[in-house]
Amino acid sequence: MEISAKIEEQMQVVSILESRIDAAVALDFKDTMRSATADGPETVVLDLGMVDFIDSSGLGAIVATMKHLSPARKLVLAGLTPAVDKVFRLTRMDSVFCMFMSMDEAKSNILS
Repeated sequence: MEISAKIEEQMQVVSILESRIDAAVALDFKDTMRSATADGPETVVLDLGMVDFIDSSGLGAIVATMKHLSPARKLVLAGLTPAVDKVFRLTRMDSVFCMFMSMDEAKSNILS
């Protein structure tokens, strides 16, 4: 799983650099995210702007990432494509995660 992780102001931004989070990459995704978010700022923003497909395994891997963070930290989703946004809304996971349609929107809300 190819990602980019960086610290920006009061948040860690983890960008997924692949188009799918599905059963084929779910385990690799979880391991990669655990390593990338082992420590850092309170807020982790998962940039899903390049992801155009997610299945139940991918959704489970994102939930596992959220649970892996210490209780003092939170996972925020940003840049959801319409197809990925639809999966989160259909499964009602939009009530579990704080979701922003763009990275700019996420940053302005987190920094305000």
